[in-house]
Amino acid sequence: MTAEPAAPVSPVGAHVPVAGGLARAGLSYAEEVGAEAVQVFVGNPRGWAASPGRPDQDTALLARIALDGLPVFVHAPYLVNPGTPRDDLRERSRASLAHALARGAAIGARGVVVHTGSAVGGTREEGLARTRETLLPLLDALPPDGPDLLLEPMAGQGQVLCARVGELVPYLDALDRHPKAGVCLDACHAFAAGHDIGTPGGMAALLDELVAAVGPGRLRLVHANDAKDDCGSRRDRHENIGAGRIGAEPFATLFRHPASAGVPIVVETPGPAGPHAADIATLKRLRDTAPAPAFRRA
Repeated sequence: MTAEPAAPVSPVGAHVPVAGGLARAGLSYAEEVGAEAVQVFVGNPRGWAASPGRPDQDTALLARIALDGLPVFVHAPYLVNPGTPRDDLRERSRASLAHALARGAAIGARGVVVHTGSAVGGTREEGLARTRETLLPLLDALPPDGPDLLLEPMAGQGQVLCARVGELVPYLDALDRHPKAGVCLDACHAFAAGHDIGTPGGMAALLDELVAAVGPGRLRLVHANDAKDDCGSRRDRHENIGAGRIGAEPFATLFRHPASAGVPIVVETPGPAGPHAADIATLKRLRDTAPAPAFRRA
């Protein structure tokens, strides 16, 4: 009888500050907090201005990736909204996301995370139609070895197009289930949207529902954030691991569930380096003491 392959290990890391250089500052911070994966901004997260980056820093980051395979992700600016009814803002969103994808390719990023956006006064169907118009050309233009576009469901505030994981079904359908469209699951967002992952079995139920909605292999990044507010609050306020309403133990399920086997897990919790290092250490402990997930090669 042939033994089943061992489940791949999920690297644990953090969103890292890069003021002073993507490689110089970002990798130094990653080393300080013990990060095995990193997420970065490649410009102002709250503005439209596109930063060209620095070739020396791009080269240094690529060298690090070549050395040990460090998983790198880019987070698009928060202003991006592919579903907005305003043509000018939708064009700015498209251009900003195109720039983030190009910068992601330049630094060897595995994916670019984008919030799934809002209909802003229109219907969900109208918002999804605009999202298709905005995102599908960008997805079609991505080379096979370029970064994936990682869709991050939101906390449920306003007229968001996707908060609960079941809402990824029509969202991905609007994008023709494009193979370069992946998912970034944020634990705080899911909890705020009403998935009670703080209860026994809650995290496993969420991951089961996610796989049912999007299919296996589409989860490509997890934001491991605890939550300051109650389940269903629709408030996107992150807390350090174990200090919030979710608690630490449910995060162990991330390392036991086959849906997240090998998927990088990063924290976007309150810093600075000391709290981030503690959160990463907690997640590594949960990973290293969790039973191996059932895993079968696809």
